[in-house]
Amino acid sequence: MNKVLKEFKLSTWSIHNKMTVFVLIVMIFIAGIFSYQSMPREAFPEIVIPQIFISTPYPGNSAIDIEKLITRPLEKEINGISGVDEIISTSIEGFSSIQVKFDFSITPTEALRKVKDKVDAAKSDKDFPTDLPADPNVQEMNFAELRPIMNINLSGDFSMDELKEYGEYLEDEIEKVPEISKVDIRGIQDKEMEISVDLYKMEVSLISFNDIAQAIQNENITISGGDLLEEGLRRNVRIIGEFKSAKEIADIIVKQEHGHIVYLRDIASVNFKEQEKQSYAREFSQPVVMLDVTKRGGENLINASEQIDVIIAKAKEDYFPSNLNISKTNDQTNDTKTMVADLENSIILGIILVVLVLLFFLGIRNALFVGIAIPLSMFISFIVLSALGVTLNIMVLFSLVIALGMLVDNGIVVVENVHRLLDEGYSKIDAAKYGVGEVAMPIIASTATTLAAFLPLAFWPGIMGEFMRYLPITLIIVLTSSLFVALVINPMLTSVFMKIKEDKVNFKKILLYSSIVFSVGVVFIILGLTTETKGFNAFGLLLVFAGLLRVINTKILSPATAWFQYVYLPRQENLYERVLRFSLKGKRPRRFLFGTFGLLILSILLFGVFPPKVLFFPETPPKQVYVYLEYPIGTDIEVTNKLSSEIETKIQNYLKKYEINGANFLITSVIGQVGEGTSDPNRGQPGGPTPNKARITVDFVKFMERKGIHTNDVLIEIRNLLQEYPGVNITVDKPSDGPPTGAPINIEVSGEDYNQLLTTSEAIKQFINESNILGIEDLKLDVEQGKPELPIIIDRQKARRLNISTVQIGDALRTSLFGKEVSTFKDGEDDYPINIRLMDKYRYNKEALINQKITFRNQSDGKIVQVPISAVAHAEKSSTFSAVKRKDLKRVITIFSNVLENYNATEVNDQIRKILANYKLPKNVAVSFTGEQEKQAEEMAFLSKALLIAVFLIFLILVGQFNSTSTPIIISLSVVLSLIGVLLGLIAFRMEFVIMMTMIGVISLAGIVVNNAIVLIDYTILIMQRKRLELGLEEGILTKELIYESIVEGGKTRLRPVILTAITTILGLLPMAIGININFMTLFTEFNPQFYIGGENVAFWGPMSWTIIFGLTFATFLTLIIVPVMFSILNNFKLWLNRKQ
Repeated sequence: MNKVLKEFKLSTWSIHNKMTVFVLIVMIFIAGIFSYQSMPREAFPEIVIPQIFISTPYPGNSAIDIEKLITRPLEKEINGISGVDEIISTSIEGFSSIQVKFDFSITPTEALRKVKDKVDAAKSDKDFPTDLPADPNVQEMNFAELRPIMNINLSGDFSMDELKEYGEYLEDEIEKVPEISKVDIRGIQDKEMEISVDLYKMEVSLISFNDIAQAIQNENITISGGDLLEEGLRRNVRIIGEFKSAKEIADIIVKQEHGHIVYLRDIASVNFKEQEKQSYAREFSQPVVMLDVTKRGGENLINASEQIDVIIAKAKEDYFPSNLNISKTNDQTNDTKTMVADLENSIILGIILVVLVLLFFLGIRNALFVGIAIPLSMFISFIVLSALGVTLNIMVLFSLVIALGMLVDNGIVVVENVHRLLDEGYSKIDAAKYGVGEVAMPIIASTATTLAAFLPLAFWPGIMGEFMRYLPITLIIVLTSSLFVALVINPMLTSVFMKIKEDKVNFKKILLYSSIVFSVGVVFIILGLTTETKGFNAFGLLLVFAGLLRVINTKILSPATAWFQYVYLPRQENLYERVLRFSLKGKRPRRFLFGTFGLLILSILLFGVFPPKVLFFPETPPKQVYVYLEYPIGTDIEVTNKLSSEIETKIQNYLKKYEINGANFLITSVIGQVGEGTSDPNRGQPGGPTPNKARITVDFVKFMERKGIHTNDVLIEIRNLLQEYPGVNITVDKPSDGPPTGAPINIEVSGEDYNQLLTTSEAIKQFINESNILGIEDLKLDVEQGKPELPIIIDRQKARRLNISTVQIGDALRTSLFGKEVSTFKDGEDDYPINIRLMDKYRYNKEALINQKITFRNQSDGKIVQVPISAVAHAEKSSTFSAVKRKDLKRVITIFSNVLENYNATEVNDQIRKILANYKLPKNVAVSFTGEQEKQAEEMAFLSKALLIAVFLIFLILVGQFNSTSTPIIISLSVVLSLIGVLLGLIAFRMEFVIMMTMIGVISLAGIVVNNAIVLIDYTILIMQRKRLELGLEEGILTKELIYESIVEGGKTRLRPVILTAITTILGLLPMAIGININFMTLFTEFNPQFYIGGENVAFWGPMSWTIIFGLTFATFLTLIIVPVMFSILNNFKLWLNRKQ
């Protein structure tokens, strides 16, 4: 029988240029290993988005004044920038922060430049404040830098000043590490030279704050007097006047008039002291000096941590005293190492499972031909990803897990087809050329359809797209690499090494060689154990395994493989042939087709009747628990610190139940931080002083060491433990596993009248609470009116008559309370501010403040005049807003809450929407649901659109492949029908429908399920072409019987690759879906596999893995039965039409 023989030019070239391809393989291995080792490691990908943050301090001003003086002018200018998507601002006491979000068409660099230009324009306005302590800080927002990567805690029998000195040494050294962005010291403040003025002595001496400031500035100065020429030499003349000590400052003359001298010491005390407390830090309730270490975005986290370890070790050896305690807590490096290692081990386990299956289906030699696609494809991917500057994160690694089974699909089809032709009598060269030629276009088309499914995900917009885009990018690269391996490397290897039957083996010789290898391995293991060298252990165990496997393969695996290939599989092929013939007879094709569509409708109905829990993002077991404390703005830091300390102790006492022999097996640390750096980054960019806030972090041990304790239960226990604290907002949460999306319940109330907004928000909050909707943790407002205020009301008529201005009154009160920096005290290389303020006994005395006298010289007669502030002004007690929040130039207040465990956020929000539908809002007030729900709707809309685009692209590729529309429709329908497996799987196993992961799984499935259908139908068409050629029919349709036989032959011939590709894909995902974890590194180096089931990765990636497994399992049945049935119906319909014509 004449055959239609095809060749693929690129494959033919590789077959005829063996040495070139061999060299290429070696280069790929070397470059791949180097690229893999050099790629930066991090848990989640760095998110680079065009989002700019503007922070402006203006101490001493209320939130309303900050909004009026700073925020509004900046917003007005920024709003005129093209490409701005959203402007969000927060004005609190003494601080303005503005987030400017741009369209993704704008680069972060361009966005930064545009915003800086507009900020400069706003600053130049005559009404913009000129007495800011610092210019507005304009910077890019980088989510990798929102939270420290670790805390370094210093403690011991030392004073806090000594601990601070040690901390500053580490700070300087760590900031030299290129991967580190900044290091902040918590728990102790910088020093200042404080001029603490006695109010009454200053007034009696007829001295003002300005007199003191001027005296200090006139004395604390070094002046260059020029060069003095003396005996041919020029000597620089310098007048040294800078202060060397507090006593020198105290001894300066402030005023000398009519022979009366007033020294500074006469009216003030001068002290070199710690500035007002801005932060506290504790580890297990013990005070520490803490370093918050923040990494630069995109840098290698693990490298940074290792360099920090070296710095600490060197400091301990060379600089620090031996009794100084140094600990690292909340170290993200540990989590990153664990997550990356687990995924790497999942890849290794997946490879082992895939190769074992290949071994049974193809034999050891052919299995190696196919299996080589896995490391080669991955190494090519590492080379490309490294060149693109991509970090090695869990998105990249899980993409490789998804691709693991698919990497061998093309190789399976190629090797199986070459082997079949070799078995038919073709030479190695011809079998390789024609075997690849027959399937080249189908596997290119099948790979293209898979890539088409993932391609829309590469254009995912917004912050979530930036987070997830590495998944489609990696998959596209690695699958393209596998196609290259199948078409270039596999043909060359099969043309050289493939055999029909394996050579007879001499078992005695194999046993001898294996025993030698085994014995050498044992020697290396003994050397490793005695010298404690892990490398010897690993090499020895590898040799032991190699020796055992060679014997096991010869005596067990090879016979088993032969039986499987030549006995079991033929039986299954014959069984499948009988089933297929049964399915294609008579009216059965239509019954099978309608039955399948009926099953699809039934699965959709069951999904509606028994809906699974819907989540936006996977819920992983917490690695840490965060307890955020927030008092009303204006609360003194000492009050916050007292409560934080009390709660830290309470949590520690509660967690003692997890102690064994006095050691807690569940937690590594309990860290308390008060003040600076304690804001929740999920509630916006942190900034400004936060004496009213605290954060307690409970850090857990690794998942495998938790002895079965669910940390989510611990989180709930801690939440229940902290219910009885009135007057303070307490939020118990865990780190987010993705980019910030806002609270699960996030209701924005917007308008212009802030009093009305606050009243309405409180009423809505009370209305929702009274509705008793289950699942709401605790509704809170992000703004309060409880911030106490003391407005000073000036009588302008009296003030004008007495020659007193508002500036004089404001400057006097501000200097009294907040203080004024008048100069700098230098101590070696360190600079410290010299601040003037009243003594505390006057500073915090309202009567003393309002009655203080403003001292000035009357310009008309030159006499010194003193006017009490109370003579021209009076104070009124009131309260103001804790903050003024704005969104897109409108004032807004947010009502937010978490959702309790075991409740569905979507359902809870739907109930809230329902009750608010009839709620009567005041005029000019609007309510909108934002946060996680808004993001969820946006991402669901995009993913649904991406699925439709993927199916359309797949259809276009199939039309190009088959030059027909009917066959592509059949293959595309298999995508829709594969949803039966997904829906029934979720219902049967009561799994959660995770929008982000399940939907991506469905989209991935669309590209995967068509591959086998393409290969099966394409080969069936090839058989039909051969039958036409055999019968001498150039055109026309075969008889019904010939069509029937062609379909049966095509199905039976393609049964092995179809089953094999499905099994390899499923097995590649199974370790991740189940959560099987084996540490192969410790297995070989320490003989400890560290085996466990579960972990963060399975919780994160499990939903996507199971979606693909469920869908692909059912899709395999579709490919083997329903696709041939539909193809039969189609061809019989064409035959009927042909007869009609």
